[in-house]
Amino acid sequence: MTESAGDTRDAEAVSRFVESFAAQLVEAGMPRMPARVFAALLASDEGSLTSAELGDQLRISPAAVSGAVRYLAQTHMVSREREPGSRRERYRVRGDQWYEALTNREAVLKRWEEALREGVTSLGATTPAGRRLSETLAFFEFLQGEVESMMERWRVHREKTFGPE
Repeated sequence: MTESAGDTRDAEAVSRFVESFAAQLVEAGMPRMPARVFAALLASDEGSLTSAELGDQLRISPAAVSGAVRYLAQTHMVSREREPGSRRERYRVRGDQWYEALTNREAVLKRWEEALREGVTSLGATTPAGRRLSETLAFFEFLQGEVESMMERWRVHREKTFGPE
């Protein structure tokens, strides 16, 4: 068992949560090892762990940790930090990680929109494929506007609920 702000945590219960939440992330499309690493980071009190700590907790190899962290860093779901005075890196997940990850997805949506616009032009807007692409483009444009509005509402709600950063 580990100590957390005066509370005793059941390591087995933490492990069950990590594996259960990771399974949900996998079901949603995230690769298995990054899902496990992300869930372990979320469940850590500090929100950060070293490669060795992740390997020990999840019983995985350093190579598995490295690959998972690479994926998570590329998707902006974790950040890497150097421990002061050490060459060792810590991997961190923040409370606003979902916000950051979704915000970074906006750039992907914009690239998809541009590609779809080109597709509509190339295929012809009145062809069946062009109409299908037009509808897909309209969906992503709608989604983009909704995400921007939702993120602003979240910023206000977060500050009311958790205070300023």
